[in-house]
Amino acid sequence: MTAAIDVQDLRVRYRSKKGNWVPAVNGLSFQVAPGEIVGFLGPNGAGKSSTLKALMGFVEPCAGECRLFGAPAGSLEAKKRIGYLPEVAMYYPFLTPIETLTLYGELQGFGARAARKEAATLLEVVGLQESAKKLNRTLSKGMLQRVGIAQSLLGSPDLLILDEVTSGLDPVGRKELREILKDRQRQGTTLFFSSHELSEVDMLCDRILILDKGSLIEERGVEALKDQLRRYVLKYHGPAMIMGIPGEGDESEDHVFELRCSTKEDLILALEKVQKSYGQIIDIESREGSLEEYFIDTLERAA
Repeated sequence: MTAAIDVQDLRVRYRSKKGNWVPAVNGLSFQVAPGEIVGFLGPNGAGKSSTLKALMGFVEPCAGECRLFGAPAGSLEAKKRIGYLPEVAMYYPFLTPIETLTLYGELQGFGARAARKEAATLLEVVGLQESAKKLNRTLSKGMLQRVGIAQSLLGSPDLLILDEVTSGLDPVGRKELREILKDRQRQGTTLFFSSHELSEVDMLCDRILILDKGSLIEERGVEALKDQLRRYVLKYHGPAMIMGIPGEGDESEDHVFELRCSTKEDLILALEKVQKSYGQIIDIESREGSLEEYFIDTLERAA
C-alpha cells in the first residue's frame, strides 16, 4: 500500500540575515499510512513547520524528497488530495466566512452554487453557521480558526495537514474538533498535525513523532506508550517491608503504604504477597502517565 506521506532524508535550510545558511530539517525520514492520525511534536524551532511547508511544496528541500500518495510534494496531483491549515490562517477581513469558503471552493474547481452549498455545510460542521455572514474582521481568533478548519475540509481531502490545529480554540472548541477529526478518520482520511496541546495529541493520535533540532528523536504508538507510562497503585496497611514485592513504594499518613507497579502482573503479585502477610488492602487504582513529562524527558535525553 502506498504511504499517505513518505519523507526520505529531508533537509531544509534557510539563509539568515547575515547571509549564512541555517539548517531547519536535518535528514528527516518517516512514513504515515493511509487512515492514520499522527501527531508531529517538538519544541519551538524544532523544524515542524518547515517540514509541513515542504510537504505542501511551499519550500524547496536542499536534499531528500517528500511524496504524498506516491506523488511529489507540491505537484498538482498531490495538492488535489490535501487539505491544509497553516499555523496562522489569514483571511480577507471584509469577506464573511461563507464568502471566504465559497471563494476557496471556486478556486478548487467547484461551481459557484456547489461551492456555496459545501461552504454552508462545513460552517455548520465547525459550529459557525450563526456567524456565516459576519465580517471576518469581527470574528475572534478561535472563530477564525474554525473558518480555517472548515477551509481545510473543502472537497473532502484524503489527507489533512494541520499546523497547530487547536490554536485559539477553547475547551469546547477542542472537543468539537476532536469529534470532527475522528469522524474524518472513520471516513478514511489521513491526518498529520503539529500541536503543543499534548492532551489533544493523547486523545486523538494513533502515533507520535518527536522532532528536535530538525531530527527525528522518537517515534511511538500512542496506546503502547500509554501502557508503558501507566502505573498501578496499591494502598495497604501492613508490614512496611514485604520481601519480593515488586514496584516502588513509600509510607503515607497513618502508616498506609502506597506501592506503584508498572504492570498488572506486578500488581497481582503484590496483592498476593500483601494478603499472605496479613496486610489490609485499602485501595487499588490505575494512574495514567504524563505525556508531557515523557515529552520533556525525551528532549532532555536527546540534548
